[in-house]
Amino acid sequence: MESSRAARRNHRARPSRRRPLLYTALATVAVVGATAAGTVYVKAQAHSGPVSSAAAPSASASGGGEATVEPVTQPTVDYDALLAKAMKAVTPTGDQKVSVAVLDVDSGESATYGGAAYDTASIVKVDILATLLLQAQDAGRQLTATEKSYATTMIENSDNDSATALWNSIGTADGLDAANKTFGLTGTTGGDGPLWGLTQTTAADQLTLLQQVFGDDSKLSAASKSYLQGLMGKIEADQQWGVSAAAEGSRWRLKNGWLARSTTGLWDVNSIGRVTASDGHEYLIAVLSKGSTTQAKGITLIEAAAKAAVSAFSGSDSSTTASASASASATD
Repeated sequence: MESSRAARRNHRARPSRRRPLLYTALATVAVVGATAAGTVYVKAQAHSGPVSSAAAPSASASGGGEATVEPVTQPTVDYDALLAKAMKAVTPTGDQKVSVAVLDVDSGESATYGGAAYDTASIVKVDILATLLLQAQDAGRQLTATEKSYATTMIENSDNDSATALWNSIGTADGLDAANKTFGLTGTTGGDGPLWGLTQTTAADQLTLLQQVFGDDSKLSAASKSYLQGLMGKIEADQQWGVSAAAEGSRWRLKNGWLARSTTGLWDVNSIGRVTASDGHEYLIAVLSKGSTTQAKGITLIEAAAKAAVSAFSGSDSSTTASASASASATD
């Protein structure tokens, strides 16, 4: 009798070889979150025992019963490559060089083509006014009537005397550079002495400046941004070229710059601003160029580049991976 009871006890104590599979079958897996990059988090629950590797081949369990599936990288769009591909349609001639930076405000995606520094010419007037507005904010004051008069003619009419007056008011290059550090510009240096038009900048930095003027995450107050945007929407008729070429009708705000270099006779022609394109998206665009034999040829070049910048986004499919590539022969 005793040996029979012991045998029954031993039989009950012996683990079943089928139990791990049963436990696996009873496990419930619930998806509890996912990152934008495609990493999926799962929580595995079972009465006991590990989850079968057949049920979750890429999961690694933690002591708390949670497991994470190995990251799955979703296809992404290389917008720099798309922009480079679009820029193949832009054909600089002679000594012309061009650089472009663009941000799709709706999606938050951006791209840059070319990284060299260029003369700002008169696009620096946006930076000068942004600096003045920041300084006024820090001092807890409003712009004076005189400052507003200078600001209006400097932006709307690109008046150089007004720019010089405000350049001196902000502390020339030192004041500009200090404000740009606050704004997050890293590749812009104010021009020497009174030469504000020879401030050096990059397309990427001008895009950062435009985000300060038009974006939500800005060091400028809402009132300061609205004031500057308003002036950029009232550019005099004969200066309404540049990035506006990529806009749907008159849905643009911009500032242009043009300068014939005395040392070479060649033109710097630049344009920065915000446009609403035919696809309904808003874009911030900065186009810098140099080496044009005439202002008109420079305008043709930067307008083609602005259109290419928008086409790189409006013609892309964000659900697929872009494989575009292009030479940088037109960049400097």
